[in-house]
Amino acid sequence: MTAPHIIVLLGVAGSGKTTVGKALAQKLGTAFVDGDDLHPVANVRKMAQGIALTDDDRRPWLARIASWMDAELAAGKSGVVACSGLRRAYRDELRDGRRTLLVYLHLDRAVAHSRVAARVGHFFTEKLLDSQFATLEEPAPEEDVLTVDARLPVDDLVAEIAARSVRME
Repeated sequence: MTAPHIIVLLGVAGSGKTTVGKALAQKLGTAFVDGDDLHPVANVRKMAQGIALTDDDRRPWLARIASWMDAELAAGKSGVVACSGLRRAYRDELRDGRRTLLVYLHLDRAVAHSRVAARVGHFFTEKLLDSQFATLEEPAPEEDVLTVDARLPVDDLVAEIAARSVRME
């Protein structure tokens, strides 16, 4: 059995963070939280109006995610969280002193646009996607982030991430 850790699924909107996260958490028997659900109301309103978030907007959101991670780890539990983690500084904040496996669901702009355009009832609109790609700092090799192809079938992604998670001894 592996020591408690948090798997953080990273990527732009449409990369499959929520879909993969739910399936992964079910496979691993852990809790899942969608970072979208932890956004302050002001952030959701802003995005629903088509206004991109700033670093200042993201700070309280990242703090909420970190608090959830800390609570799970303090309780001796592993978990899975979906969070765009677009900048290295955000990823560093989420990793800070925690046992984590960061997984970047890499997706090109065209596929991301088609996936986001197909969503129904989500506050994040297709027009905001360009701002995410503008903000995105793809993980560098020294960050030790597992990068996977988000176009792969969900079951394949879950199997690959779960196998890496098991090796976190």
